[in-house]
Amino acid sequence: MAIPEFFNSMTAWINHTEVPAQIRTVNIDGLFKNPYFLVPFIALIINYLYRQAFNNLVIIALIIGLWYFSGTEFVRDSLVNGEVQIGHILPIAGVGVAGIAILIYILFIKQD
Repeated sequence: MAIPEFFNSMTAWINHTEVPAQIRTVNIDGLFKNPYFLVPFIALIINYLYRQAFNNLVIIALIIGLWYFSGTEFVRDSLVNGEVQIGHILPIAGVGVAGIAILIYILFIKQD
């Protein structure tokens, strides 16, 4: 099986599982008010603080920050009538590159 066929089959499988649609329909307000999510999340943060695992805390903050940025009006307005707005590409790509650079620094360069 060639690489493009593999990616096509993976894309078809991911679309079949409807994971992207489920991610798009997450109710963030309800999620952070739900005790079944909030209690384990706070316990995880307290555990990382107790163990002084600041790298993990930065990674969690980065994931939450990128998730928040992906839902802002700036990102939503980058696609109008099926066309990508050129003025929005560089800032969005810059945020993505900065996120990846922070991850690479934390995981590979900075050694505790």
